[in-house]
Amino acid sequence: MKNEKPQSSLEDLNQKILVQDEIMALAKENSPRLLNKFRLVYPDFFDKIAKVHPSLKNSELIFCIYLKLNFTTKEIATYTFVTPKAIQNRKNRIRKKLHIPSDLDIYKWFNDL
Repeated sequence: MKNEKPQSSLEDLNQKILVQDEIMALAKENSPRLLNKFRLVYPDFFDKIAKVHPSLKNSELIFCIYLKLNFTTKEIATYTFVTPKAIQNRKNRIRKKLHIPSDLDIYKWFNDL
């Protein structure tokens, strides 16, 4: 009986890793399923963003997911088939909408959310 708990927590950890791998794969594929999968796994993330700005578009939420996943500007540009400059502009627009101070690292803001 004592072995059940460690094994179930190991199974939970393995399940979390599989889900995170799936989310990363969906992001890298720029899959339309990314938003719904992320919403299922991390509902608190969207609740917290909604408190800051309740009317973000789905495309903006997906961009926030990329930032939450710590993808670099270049990686986001590659996966979404746009230029790094366009991604930099999107970061600036999201910063303004979410009232993220310019002196604060945007990735830190999303990690602390």
